[in-house]
Amino acid sequence: MGAGAAGNVLELEGVTKDYGRRRALDSVTTTVQSGVVGLLGPNGAGKSTLIKTVLSLVRLNAGSARVLGHDCRRDYRRVRQLVGYMPEDDCILPGLKGVEAVAFAGELAGLPRDVALRRAHEVLDYVGIAEERYREVQTYSTGMRQKQKLAQAIVHDPRLVFLDEPTSGLDPLGRTRMLRLVRALHDRAGVSVVLSTHLLHDVELVCDRVVILGGGRLLVQDTVENLRRPVSESLVVVLEEPSPSFGQALSARGCRYEATERGELRLFGDHAGAAAVALEAARESGAVVRRMERGRNSLEDIFLEAVGAGAGAR
Repeated sequence: MGAGAAGNVLELEGVTKDYGRRRALDSVTTTVQSGVVGLLGPNGAGKSTLIKTVLSLVRLNAGSARVLGHDCRRDYRRVRQLVGYMPEDDCILPGLKGVEAVAFAGELAGLPRDVALRRAHEVLDYVGIAEERYREVQTYSTGMRQKQKLAQAIVHDPRLVFLDEPTSGLDPLGRTRMLRLVRALHDRAGVSVVLSTHLLHDVELVCDRVVILGGGRLLVQDTVENLRRPVSESLVVVLEEPSPSFGQALSARGCRYEATERGELRLFGDHAGAAAVALEAARESGAVVRRMERGRNSLEDIFLEAVGAGAGAR
């Protein structure tokens, strides 16, 4: 059976989950299309709970969810065959070697033993675990454990994978390598990815769309491109060093601008016109322009605004 309507891999309607008196998910209704989607939110926003409810690892209190066209409660066995899951926490079976653990995950997803072992070697090659696959998993470093978990999530060739904080605990190089693997899942293998994280940089690097949760509620959903498109046209100017006279020269030419928290200047108006004004102001003031680029909204600003508005509405 194919995905849901219009290529949707996930369809949620009024999804609600309570833990005692605490509401972890509050009537979440949304659809997620195929691609690489960032599931953003601060700690406690409900990201992990949402994934677990979709996989029927925890029960919904209300609402419904469909994954790849299948009801997540009635068809949960089929959903788990079609979906991969990389949890945030380590899930280690002591005594199993890396390749054995990945093959076992394949068998749990319904692969015959010989196929599961062959696939285990293939995905371990993909994630970059070589001879270490014959060591017991509990001896792995943090970086290797993250690769191991990714291998276990994709061993059965799923059509959709949920990755919960896949770069957690990794150094900058390890994060970059992990994110390349994540993006390649879709670009090379056509696998849709839901990347759950609180790291905006990770989302900006690899995701096509963003879903932002806060306090268990859906706050924002859109493409990264649309979210970063400014409401009004602008130009971002970065100077070699701060120059008050540059700002004065801009004001003298009737150019409206603002300084950002990152030390940049955002000039409002037509991109080409603002660039001409900036160069004239630089010549007059003696300021050195290091970089100019078309203005875009910061995903960080969008995230903070959405989370702040969501907290204020509660």
